[in-house]
Amino acid sequence: MDDLDSKLVKALQRDGRAAVSELSADLGVMRATIKARMDRLRASGEIAGFTVLTRADVVAHPVRGLMMLGIEGRGTEKVMRALSAMVEVQAVHSTNGTWDLIVEIGTETLDALDAVLFAVRRMDGVTRSETSLLLSTRRAGR
Repeated sequence: MDDLDSKLVKALQRDGRAAVSELSADLGVMRATIKARMDRLRASGEIAGFTVLTRADVVAHPVRGLMMLGIEGRGTEKVMRALSAMVEVQAVHSTNGTWDLIVEIGTETLDALDAVLFAVRRMDGVTRSETSLLLSTRRAGR
């Protein structure tokens, strides 16, 4: 990917429904160039698809946190499955370093978050945890 491809991808990440003519004007290149670049990026798999965000997707839960987990032995897959089944869990990330997993959690209240944290800490295989509340979020390019 060159600089124009990167700019095109960033523009599409901001608005996946942007018209080719709009992208052309924003990036200062011909429509045919934008169309060819998009076709090539999709064919190469660099652009895997387009998606729709609903109002519910962009309205964050009022209480959000990141929970870092230490897992004993080979229990990571089992813990990941259990976490993924919880409606409050937004994402589960495997990582390197001190923590084995990082869990994104979203709830309506602090009491609900506390209940989720308690449930996660009781899971077989979870040996230790640390949780940080997310106070604000700034998304790149917005």
